[in-house]
Amino acid sequence: AGPSGAARGKSKKRRKKRKAVGEAAAASKGPGMAAVGPPRNPQEFSSNWKALQELLKQKANNSNKPISTGQTDTKKKLPLKAAKIPEVPAVNGNGNVVKAKSTNKMDNGSAKASSSLAKPVSKRVTANKNLNGTKSNGKSCKEKKKNGIVVKDKDELKHKRMKTEEHVEQKPKEADIWFDDVDPKDIEAAIGPEAAKIARRNLGLETEQPQSVEQVLVKEKAFDGLTRAVAMDCEMVGVGPKGEDSIVARVSIVNQFGKCVYDKYVKPTEKVTDYRTAVSGIRPQNINTGEDFKTVQKEVAEILKGRILVGHALRNDLQVLLLDHPQKKIRDTQRYKPFKDRVKSSSPSLKLLCERLLNIQVQTAEHCSIQDAQAAMRLYTLEKKKWEAAIRNKANNNKKCK
Repeated sequence: AGPSGAARGKSKKRRKKRKAVGEAAAASKGPGMAAVGPPRNPQEFSSNWKALQELLKQKANNSNKPISTGQTDTKKKLPLKAAKIPEVPAVNGNGNVVKAKSTNKMDNGSAKASSSLAKPVSKRVTANKNLNGTKSNGKSCKEKKKNGIVVKDKDELKHKRMKTEEHVEQKPKEADIWFDDVDPKDIEAAIGPEAAKIARRNLGLETEQPQSVEQVLVKEKAFDGLTRAVAMDCEMVGVGPKGEDSIVARVSIVNQFGKCVYDKYVKPTEKVTDYRTAVSGIRPQNINTGEDFKTVQKEVAEILKGRILVGHALRNDLQVLLLDHPQKKIRDTQRYKPFKDRVKSSSPSLKLLCERLLNIQVQTAEHCSIQDAQAAMRLYTLEKKKWEAAIRNKANNNKKCK
């Protein structure tokens, strides 16, 4: 059964009422104005979008305020196909179709709208940039990208710099170079020139300013008494028909720090035929007023008793003093094998050892028994730890063999 008469009457009244409301709205806008209702399809939506863009643009130019984020939210709902669909003509109050007049601004707006629809992500970046009130263009985007790359490059450079700094060896400080009795050349080969420089300075071999021989061989403000190790050197004169035989003319003993603890001239026991002054530095007046040989011999024997005796070619010194000393207590720099290997000589002179190992010049003119004893002691202290360790190992091996 069809609807009742009352129902049909009500529906007709509703249609008439809607028609009257539409005509009143059209009349209020005046003739020539399009009566546009809510958008029902993509074409009408695109037309309204462009009008909204124009309105927002004018409002932004007038008030210079940031664009509402509602624009960005609306773009998410737009279909991508709407960018390519042509405009739909509007209808005026009389029902005639009115062709929309296109302007440059509208064309630009449509282009911007289409580009925004085609690439919503990039447009969103631009919109976010416009929130600060700045004008966006391709250049600024390029700069942003460029700046982004630069920041990345800086981070990478910083990372590389940190890696490089890790591998770069830091210069050693004086507090780090604490070991003693090590050849500075070995330190230079193992650690580097800076460490060797510090080691030489600590050992008294090298400082910022050139040092004298005395400064290298003698430790200032050190103990000036007898120590566990002492160094001895003797100067000799010639006796006999041609002065070929030797007798003692001067005896000098220094402690471990190079401080002189004994130095005496000795009266000759035989007629001197060659004073050897050019080498020994001995003159007649030196030994004529010297100490008696027996007294010197006794005093020297008392000093050497129970101590390590250091010297260069000590066999000759002990021979002219008519003294003996335990072999295990003798440290002869002429017979120390590591010294021989370094200077490549089977019987190196004291002068050569000082030049190569201490970087100083000794015995350049007349010899001085004090300086020669100091030089021998300095060479010994340079290798003291290794030297003593080698002697202990040798003694232990001998005990095991027995």
